Amino acid sequence: MKTRFPLAAGALLAALSLAACSGPSTPVDKTPASTASKPPATPKAEVETAPADKPATTAPADRPTCETMITKGTVEALKSQGWTFEEREFRIGDVLVDGGLECMWADYSTASDHGQMYAWGPISAENSRTAQASLISEGWLRSTSNGKTYITEDPDYAIAKDDDGFGMTYEFGDGWVRFADTKQGLLLVDWGEK
Repeated sequence: MKTRFPLAAGALLAALSLAACSGPSTPVDKTPASTASKPPATPKAEVETAPADKPATTAPADRPTCETMITKGTVEALKSQGWTFEEREFRIGDVLVDGGLECMWADYSTASDHGQMYAWGPISAENSRTAQASLISEGWLRSTSNGKTYITEDPDYAIAKDDDGFGMTYEFGDGWVRFADTKQGLLLVDWGEK
């Protein structure tokens, strides 16, 4: 029969082993008076490692973050107003944009419905067609310009509009999609091919 090593006993043994290796936090002179002429022992180098539960602070260069997706000037302007962001998965209806990211910038220290949304993600041709068809079936409007497709919410129902009267807008390119809370806001999404 195999003896099982209880988890708690293993954790205690590991903690005691680490404690034995670490030594006291303040040096204690345990040298007998007869050996005081010996040179002191060389101190051990201490290596500090990041806790395992702390995520890396840098994202891979091939994936956007809320601070790299939009222009640097926009990030600085939003932060100067005291705004921060919340990250969300990028979805268009039922279509998950795998590898994409949606960011909601706002002043989360106060209750308000004022904020700005930006998103970008890679998208397959099939998912692009599905997402566009879903939006159009919900009353969104389709237009094309310079080889790109724009799907914009009906201006009659838009909460926020840009100078041209456009509200939330998706821009579909070849293998990617981006989103902003206004069509002009798409110019600020500075990630990937435009």
